[in-house]
Amino acid sequence: MGWPRHRSPDDTRLFLEFSETEWKDRGVGPYVIESREDGRLIGSTGLEVETLFRAAAGYVLARSEWGRGYATEALRAMVGLAPTLGLRRLHALCHPDHRASWRVLEKCGFEREALLRRHSVLPNLEPDEPSDVLCYVRLFG
Repeated sequence: MGWPRHRSPDDTRLFLEFSETEWKDRGVGPYVIESREDGRLIGSTGLEVETLFRAAAGYVLARSEWGRGYATEALRAMVGLAPTLGLRRLHALCHPDHRASWRVLEKCGFEREALLRRHSVLPNLEPDEPSDVLCYVRLFG
């Protein structure tokens, strides 16, 4: 993840304020992912609109839910939403060692565009050093 885990109620409040602003200003933002079986909150997905034509997509799931199709389902929903917002480019970043995320992105029609060297700080892995990340892209229109 490109952001640290919530460690306090204040962290969660800040995220909720950010989410509300995104929805108000952009008409889109974070979504929650619920368990099919019992409705538990198990992760999130969303679009972060960067320009009128470009957005970033992503997803995060509880480790216990990996391999159950939730990431693919969530990302496909974001892929379906993107062109309705007039987006022409959707991109996602993932850690080079996370092969399961590569597969999800590729199943959803993304193509690997680049290895971005020392691009992103991943605070849950190496909090003080930028890590390499893979950039995947899906184009529309």
